[in-house]
Amino acid sequence: MNVIEGKALQVSDAIVSCQLDGAGGMIPIEDKDVINCERPCWLHLNYTQRQSAEWLQNTPLIPDSVRDALAGDSMRPRVTRLGDGFMIVLRSVNHNADSRPDQLVAMRVFINDKLIVSTRRRKVYAIDAVLTDLQNGNGPVDGGSWLVDVCDALTDHASEFIEEMHDKIIELEDALMNQEVPARGDLALLRKQLIVMRRYMAPQRDVYARLAIEKMAWMNDDDRRRMQEVADRLGRGLDDLNAGVARTSILADEVASILAESMNRRTYTMSLMAMIFLPATFLTGLFGVNLGGIPGGNWALGFTAFCVLLLAMVGGVAIWLKRRKWL
Repeated sequence: MNVIEGKALQVSDAIVSCQLDGAGGMIPIEDKDVINCERPCWLHLNYTQRQSAEWLQNTPLIPDSVRDALAGDSMRPRVTRLGDGFMIVLRSVNHNADSRPDQLVAMRVFINDKLIVSTRRRKVYAIDAVLTDLQNGNGPVDGGSWLVDVCDALTDHASEFIEEMHDKIIELEDALMNQEVPARGDLALLRKQLIVMRRYMAPQRDVYARLAIEKMAWMNDDDRRRMQEVADRLGRGLDDLNAGVARTSILADEVASILAESMNRRTYTMSLMAMIFLPATFLTGLFGVNLGGIPGGNWALGFTAFCVLLLAMVGGVAIWLKRRKWL
């Protein structure tokens, strides 16, 4: 198919429906328009919406092999070459309300020289950044630059989140230097976020590297160079994630060590207290039996003398422990 008629791209509930004007801006798609490789069209859809789902299943503009992938069946970052185009699955940091950033959102893209179809369920803020650039007239000029700009925006958001986690690790390390143990669950959550990010960003870096070496007519050498820079930048983020996982493991060991030391100190203190009062406990038990012949039983000062004896014994044991450097 050499050209695409505009009426074939009319989706009533599309999030974005435009045509790149080749100068960094965009123009709306009209029924009478004819889209060619010089001015590709971009449709951004929510595949859970009825009209978008029907269009994805029925349009002849996309290969049958990508319909299910665009409709949400594929989750892990990957890239598949289909003739003169790509089917790409990417993950983005989740900036939606009431969601943790590590609960990554998926974005799926089918792209060739004439058509860009991207789909999602939850909002992808990297798309908003590219759309804003197009609205301001300084956005991508073709399909290749659009793909690079989207990947660059996704990497920016991932890098910002990785930097935030790095700052949290530094705060936890500083707190532990002051013997302050983090709140229950904070360290476990941070470690989980690091592992989840590493799990998905590693294959995403490979996707970028693959796109940087693929030879497509609609991707020039500058696009491939920029894509390789994006892959390298995400690779540096992965190094930080690996270092973060190792640092949180050390933090977990340090927290366990502090808690164990605190428990040992308490146990040691209780043991010393028991040693100090052990003789007194023995004497009070001995003199507490209700039998005849207890020494001092008929003496008016017997109780006072007994208390003085107990204090002397406690003091003597305490002095002995001090000299042995147990106290």
